[in-house]
Amino acid sequence: MPSRSETRLPPTPVPGRAAARVSAVAAGMAASLILKVATDVRARAASGHRICDFTIGDFDSRQFPIPATLRDGIVTALRAGETNYPAGPGMPALREAIRVYARERLGVDYPLESVLVTSGARPVLYSAYRTLVDPGDRVVFPVPSWQNSYYCHLVGAREVPVACGAAADFLPTRASLERELRGARLLVLNSPVNPTGTMFEASALGAICDLVLEENARRAGDERPLYLLYDQVYWMLTFAAVPHVTPVALRPAMAPYTVSVDAISKSFAATGLRVGWALGPPDVIRYMGDLVVHMGASAPRAEQIATAELLRSGEAIAEYHGTLQRGLKQRLDALYAGLRAMREAGLPVDATVPAGAIYLSARFALVGLEPPGRARLETNDDILAYLLDEAGFAAVPFQAFDVPEESGWFRLSVGAVSLADIADVLPRLRAAVERAVGGGRQPN
Repeated sequence: MPSRSETRLPPTPVPGRAAARVSAVAAGMAASLILKVATDVRARAASGHRICDFTIGDFDSRQFPIPATLRDGIVTALRAGETNYPAGPGMPALREAIRVYARERLGVDYPLESVLVTSGARPVLYSAYRTLVDPGDRVVFPVPSWQNSYYCHLVGAREVPVACGAAADFLPTRASLERELRGARLLVLNSPVNPTGTMFEASALGAICDLVLEENARRAGDERPLYLLYDQVYWMLTFAAVPHVTPVALRPAMAPYTVSVDAISKSFAATGLRVGWALGPPDVIRYMGDLVVHMGASAPRAEQIATAELLRSGEAIAEYHGTLQRGLKQRLDALYAGLRAMREAGLPVDATVPAGAIYLSARFALVGLEPPGRARLETNDDILAYLLDEAGFAAVPFQAFDVPEESGWFRLSVGAVSLADIADVLPRLRAAVERAVGGGRQPN
């Protein structure tokens, strides 16, 4: 992996007849490793294999249905004929509901011109990258993190990945970012974090905000500002004593430099309904909105109407989250307890304490071992294949989140598994790890 002071250019496609048929951006674009792993897992399950699938960051709608207020609101809107194009930046009622929702729940007060509604969170991320970043601009982001290398490739940015290890809960600090932000155009942060399920404390995020403000104060003349893109789509799914914090609430002076990302996809288990939004400086939001319109990435009208109704219903939200958070926390706690029990038994297994989102970071330090009847485990892919074969255990290696080291770290997502699934897989997982350890570490 490049050091923190190095940057990477997007990959250059190999010349040839096939590459010449498409653009350089398309030819150099890598497929999603998360989806590749998930596809392999589904194929195994379809072949009759017993799989406990922790791969996809989604919800089983039978276990975690969307709020009744949202469901009924969509049906009512469709029956009322609300099937036409919505307003470009979003339906006025929804934008106002988002503005009030953010003020009352996050402590940030924005004008209506600062609110942009899109078809989920992804168009916010892409339009923010496209609006703020020119080819060759430096984009700083921690790793592990979700999708930033793909967005950098799409806009021709220079990636500046900052490695964050388990000792720091996979989170960056002011010290780790200080050198990298000099001259950078965009800093991308996420809390609670996909893939790790960890989250910023106020002091740590405040210190990073101070660094951004100091860097912008240093810039003069024609030097463009440094922006912060803050992804908080999991913020209502927090389980630790640490409260969710936002840059602008901590440091109001960050408002001209911060674009925040939110959506109903995770907080309301509504991943397929595609309603997301941005909050940011009005001038930036206006340009992002123009891009979203040309992309055809506006959220569906009926879903916007129903989302506005939901966000205005504090009682419905409280009741829904009482059930959703309890169910997710039970699953995360059960999984964490099982993995920690393996560690306490002396097995090479570790996990981070679940704090937020639907994820748990787990380590299976099996590289170098040679389980009976199998080749030596050399990579995270080898570990994944072994645990799939021997335990029916499926997770996403941290390579999908720009971590190159074959260290045995994986993302486990609990949105689509039951407590019974977890109880069923843990003994099989432990037995597989014990067999690998029993096979011993082979010399190089």
